[in-house]
Amino acid sequence: MTKTLTRSDLSEAVYQEVGLSRNESAALVERVLDEVVDALLRNEQVKLSSFGTFLVRAKGGRVGRNPKTGQEVPIEPRKVLLFRPSHVLKDQINAATKRGAAPA
Repeated sequence: MTKTLTRSDLSEAVYQEVGLSRNESAALVERVLDEVVDALLRNEQVKLSSFGTFLVRAKGGRVGRNPKTGQEVPIEPRKVLLFRPSHVLKDQINAATKRGAAPA
């Protein structure tokens, strides 16, 4: 099973690297995540240099089909969250994969 990076892990990394208190580190991580969410709710792109871009896209309604029964099912219009990784991130992941190591 692969490890999952959590908010707590991010807070601990900020604590270790920046030297803020654990509470300040947790508050900083929460504030950054809140800012990202708020921007996405305003339909703004969130571009993190050398990491990637988050954006919200509107998808129109359509008629889908239940694969088991073949019955038509209406699919309501909705918004979806997209993430497009930067070329820098893609290159880092591919380089780590070629070395046989986990991405850094």
